[in-house]
Amino acid sequence: MAENSLFAVLMRSRWWISFAICAAVVAASLAIFPKDISPFAALGAFPFFVVGCIAFYRQMRAPNPAQLDEIQQVMAAQSWPDFSAQLQTSWQAEGYEVQRLNQPGADLLLSRNGQTSVVSARRWKAATHGVEPLRELQAAQAKHEADLAIYVALQPLGDKAASCAKEHQTVVLDGKAIATLIAKSLKKS
Repeated sequence: MAENSLFAVLMRSRWWISFAICAAVVAASLAIFPKDISPFAALGAFPFFVVGCIAFYRQMRAPNPAQLDEIQQVMAAQSWPDFSAQLQTSWQAEGYEVQRLNQPGADLLLSRNGQTSVVSARRWKAATHGVEPLRELQAAQAKHEADLAIYVALQPLGDKAASCAKEHQTVVLDGKAIATLIAKSLKKS
């Protein structure tokens, strides 16, 4: 699905918006078309109903913003051993095999369904993130022949680091993304 298509936008919007559009399409179909055709025209609202159901399901299972903020505060206060253990547990709950690495640029190696990812998370609390840790991560990705490189940072990357990450297709997990991952693993346990 295209990122800015109508249905993609509705999936990111509140669930009730899709149901409101569905109701409007049904009402318009019943009002505009003759009685023998209007039920068939009203079927055009079915995709909006399906999108509304999917959005409702996702939004009801998602952690609330207050819980995410609390998890981010806890992450910011944790030591590296505690944070890395929590990351490892969270990714294992998502079905990844997690291997700890002790090398510059990469802290964890994730494996699932034949794909591997290297993760750099040791600088998660840094106030500023430069290009050098990303280069080390890219070198680790090449060394391990990993499919994906993931950089964990609570604070946003600087302009140079962000463009470097984008250029090398490095996935940057911000505080909200990591908090969501941790919240999902806490919900499962």
